[in-house]
Amino acid sequence: MIRYIIRRLLISIPILIIGSFACYVLVATAGNPLAEMRFRPGVTDADIRAAEATLGLDKPVIVRYWNWLTDFLSGDWGQSIALGQAKTAVFPAVTDALWTTGRLVIGAELLALTLGVSVGVLAAVRQYSIFDYLATSTAFLMFSMPIFCVAVIVKNYGIQFNNVLESMGLDRWLTTAGPRPGGFSGSFGEVVFKYTGTFLLPTVALMLISFAAYSRFERASMLEILHSDFVRTARAKGISQSRVIFRHAFRNALIPVATLFSLNFGAVLSGAIITETVFGWAGMGTLLVNSVRQFDPPMLMGWLAVTATLIVLFNLIADVVYGILDPRIRLG
Repeated sequence: MIRYIIRRLLISIPILIIGSFACYVLVATAGNPLAEMRFRPGVTDADIRAAEATLGLDKPVIVRYWNWLTDFLSGDWGQSIALGQAKTAVFPAVTDALWTTGRLVIGAELLALTLGVSVGVLAAVRQYSIFDYLATSTAFLMFSMPIFCVAVIVKNYGIQFNNVLESMGLDRWLTTAGPRPGGFSGSFGEVVFKYTGTFLLPTVALMLISFAAYSRFERASMLEILHSDFVRTARAKGISQSRVIFRHAFRNALIPVATLFSLNFGAVLSGAIITETVFGWAGMGTLLVNSVRQFDPPMLMGWLAVTATLIVLFNLIADVVYGILDPRIRLG
């Protein structure tokens, strides 16, 4: 198993290097971050050339990439160069945004995975039952609704719930616009009250879409396994239904879901743009939108580097999970 992990890790490193170079070339050739500077009154060509030399824009792309890569690996991610904006260090800006998004995504994805796998297994075992029809209908409904609509509906229900609490003389519980100001302080009960009220709505909005995907994949995978030859053989030997499901079928049915979870988790963690916009969270999605709108290459490259690393990391985790679920994979 250790050799399998090392082999997958060694494959991931060149993928990251090639991916970072491709991203850097695309960002570097997408435009000139100093283009707006030319239209400012009193700015001469000499001023523009001096600014380009300061930012290293006068060097070839391959040289600029090498300088960025060495600085990035040493911990120097550079500073924002968006015109008219305060010079912000890239590293704390990206890590703060990642922490903000991570607090939303981790809970939502784990909850969606747990519920999705459970519902998918139960729907497959009870195929064509009322529960199966309800689970399938709910999943297709979530699939058909854009995440923006889901987030707006969840937010509106949260506002209505707060209005009901207020009409009863109670404090508003659910936060619908950004993290709760002042953080989480007070007694244990107060901290739990504030924490759940802050994260509940955006977590539910993110969870519903992922839940639909996980439940459908798990149901389809479980049905395929339940109709396979080795499961029929296990049943013919008189093994109980519960042992057939959880000992033989469930483990094999998790492989496609592990693939989906690794890809989905990395993608959502890199920027839940619409959900963050609806609920006013300044996370990775907001950082990406601002970086593109202001065309800020250092900030954009920091976002892309972290995103690529997360996706490769979770693919590596998925490969390890494959090896655990099916030992034949790590021997291939």
